[in-house]
Amino acid sequence: MALHQSWFTEAVDRTGTAFSLKLGEKLHEEQTPYQKIEIYRTETFGHLMVIDGCTMVSTRDNFLYHEMMAHPALNSHPNPKTVAIIGGGDCGTLREVLKHATVKRAVQVEIDERVTRLAEHYFPELCSANPDPRATLHFGDGIRWMREAKPGSLDLIIVDSTDPVGPAEGLFGRKFYLDCLRALHRNGLLVQQSESPLLHLDLIRDMHRAMREAGFAQARLLHFPQPIYPSGWWSATLAQKTRGTLASRLNPATLARLKTGYYNAQTHRAAFALPNFVKTALKNS
Repeated sequence: MALHQSWFTEAVDRTGTAFSLKLGEKLHEEQTPYQKIEIYRTETFGHLMVIDGCTMVSTRDNFLYHEMMAHPALNSHPNPKTVAIIGGGDCGTLREVLKHATVKRAVQVEIDERVTRLAEHYFPELCSANPDPRATLHFGDGIRWMREAKPGSLDLIIVDSTDPVGPAEGLFGRKFYLDCLRALHRNGLLVQQSESPLLHLDLIRDMHRAMREAGFAQARLLHFPQPIYPSGWWSATLAQKTRGTLASRLNPATLARLKTGYYNAQTHRAAFALPNFVKTALKNS
């Protein structure tokens, strides 16, 4: 991360890329036991949360990520009642999950409570569903929580984590996926953010391979725009415990009730239509 003449810049040497936003002022900075968190006011993207020098969430574009982490998976499951969100401390994904009437219980497991408390202050719109009686905020290690989860107790697991470094590194491996598979009900789904198809295909291939080795019957990539993340093009991987058709159970009545800014039936279907180079890379993994 670098600051030059009131600009925030996240530069990634490994990929030779950078992203910048013109700043107003720094609103907050602290070092938690897990990571460094900064909050800025920007000129065009509203508030910006930065963790360990990496952009995490902005007021202007967070709806793209949160909607696509929640709704494609929820609308691909026949009857999602119990949902666990691993990470997701800004609470935006939880808000989207609770837009679904079928969901009876949603627990968010975030290792760093300060992420949530700062989101409540600087991104209150993302935390609007926190008082919902169906929601539980649990602050602790998501890997341990999943290891101790009751077998068959979850319909959907959403892994809304930071990049696979530091506290999040263990969320991208076969051992964690084995615990997820055990915790899922027979028709259960796992969806996990899987970085940029343009910059991180090796990681995506490794994730899909680890999911298959853990016992998931299939995994599919879905993609969407995300301006503040590297390359501006992001993805999630949707894995299914048992064989069957993924991503085709679109209920018109459910879609009509959803209030979303990006997600709809057309963007759902388009998200699973992969460019040729991505299809080739995943086919050969």
